[in-house]
Amino acid sequence: MEKIRLQKIIAESGLCSRRKAEEYIRLGKVKVNGRPVKLGDGAYFKDIITVDGERVYREKKRKLSYIMMNKPRGYVTSMSDELGRKCVTELLKGVSGRVYPVGRLDKNSEGLLLFTNDGAFAHDIMHPGRMVSKTYRVTVRPNITDEQLISLSEGVEIDGRKTLPANVNVLNHEAGRVVLQIVIKEGRNRQVRKMCEAVGLEVARLRRTAIGPLKLGMLKPGEHRELTAEELRAIRTAISKGQ
Repeated sequence: MEKIRLQKIIAESGLCSRRKAEEYIRLGKVKVNGRPVKLGDGAYFKDIITVDGERVYREKKRKLSYIMMNKPRGYVTSMSDELGRKCVTELLKGVSGRVYPVGRLDKNSEGLLLFTNDGAFAHDIMHPGRMVSKTYRVTVRPNITDEQLISLSEGVEIDGRKTLPANVNVLNHEAGRVVLQIVIKEGRNRQVRKMCEAVGLEVARLRRTAIGPLKLGMLKPGEHRELTAEELRAIRTAISKGQ
């Protein structure tokens, strides 16, 4: 019997995403039978795997969950927070089993956030090579020029690297306040905020309204629901086509 990659085992256990599992391995938090491991190592079914001292249990059959939430402002996208801040998982009332967020929205951002215990699904959504689009409704101040719009659309440098071209449209234009729709195909840390700041715009409000074909719709802040079978088919098609 061949060994299975540790990041795959950990992700499929529902503990975290595959990307997060890889991070835990790099940080030396993963052990197999009490011994530290490195990225690329594997394990057998009978091996004892721990992450930061917590044992990982492999389930032969596990119900996969796919949930969307309308994340409200004031919550951090984390399973727990050492600073005592409110976490999005506190809003997952009625959800059986352990699920974790797919990607993140910062504390002051709101909107569509996905949760799952399917490590492969989470990996595909977040992987930059899949190019799954994310749509945001962004209120900026004080105004916006054609030059700023062009820069946002063509790409701006953040964190030492230029962003990919984005689709940027003005939805509403008032004195001292502009509402934009920004569609990106990356998932860099606080990307939309940093893009706006890079061209001199202050972000007053940021809400993610869609991930690929998945739309937030009428879901109220703090509410969550399971994805429908049709939505699952649509997002998997988008993943395969890079939409």
